[in-house]
Amino acid sequence: MGLQNKKFTVGLFAVGALLFAACGGSDSATEAVSEDTTAAAAEATAGPACAGTETIKIARNNWTASAIEVEIVKQLIEKNLCNPVEIVDIDENAMIPGMSTGDIDANVEVWPSGFTAEEQAFIDDGSVVNMGELGAIGKIGWFVTPNALEQFPQLSTWEGLKDPAVAKAFATAATGSKGRMLAMDPSFSGYEEQLVKNLKLDFKVQYSGSEAATQAEIIALTEAKKPVIMYYWMPSAAVGKYGLINIVLPKATVDCAAEADKCDGDYPEDVLFKVASAKLEAKDANVFKFFKNYKMTTDDQLATLPAVEIDSRPAAEVAAEWIAANEAVWSAWFK
Repeated sequence: MGLQNKKFTVGLFAVGALLFAACGGSDSATEAVSEDTTAAAAEATAGPACAGTETIKIARNNWTASAIEVEIVKQLIEKNLCNPVEIVDIDENAMIPGMSTGDIDANVEVWPSGFTAEEQAFIDDGSVVNMGELGAIGKIGWFVTPNALEQFPQLSTWEGLKDPAVAKAFATAATGSKGRMLAMDPSFSGYEEQLVKNLKLDFKVQYSGSEAATQAEIIALTEAKKPVIMYYWMPSAAVGKYGLINIVLPKATVDCAAEADKCDGDYPEDVLFKVASAKLEAKDANVFKFFKNYKMTTDDQLATLPAVEIDSRPAAEVAAEWIAANEAVWSAWFK
């Protein structure tokens, strides 16, 4: 936000100098000095590689880490390469086809456990490029609130979910006699309905709709001393704040991404990676190289997530603070 304002100020200075000259307020020598000063100020602000003109479109997915990372990328590209950046809110299932056509240029956080064979086909045919590991390790899974484990010690293993008393305790008015398994956004690559069916659990899947809605359920039911079981992931500030406990499911006997209907086991550990349109390199080679070099480690995520998830601060503001504190890290991404 502040970086864009700085560029805008330089732009106004340049426009003001031109208007002054046009009105006859200076001679040619003064005009030359003004032009030189403006050019020098622009170069000092933008840096020598700041020559980008193409608008870069970055996919933003419906989770907090994606929101923060996209803001970091946007601010750095606009400041150091001068490309305008457009953030495209899109679900993870639609972004890869959009990337293959060049309608979206890049995404900086892909979870392999949700990357389907259909999506992999775009990488295989060369229209989408795997840009390498992000640097963070993720784990999607089923989590319960601490009070659930206190009430039902049998939940120390997943088989405890088969206990009729447990299912009844997780039930809501909407699920009747069945326990509620709280999923999140229906567009997420999840297998909750298949897992409930294939593990023969007396639960019904409901969707909260978003990460924020799930957090609201956690708070409300914890205060009411009622247990919650939900789809969630690590690293996340919510796991730390609410003390969520991951229930380890059995090892899947199939590749759930390829055979979702047969999915019968836990999500694997995810080495997160980045993707970009194959058209991006020709569109702007400097931006393409930046995405190749871009990294965001698990520690980086844990350092930024609480401010947004817990303190409800704007992702753009938190991103700007991370940038200000980590120049030694991100400056290498432009080399």
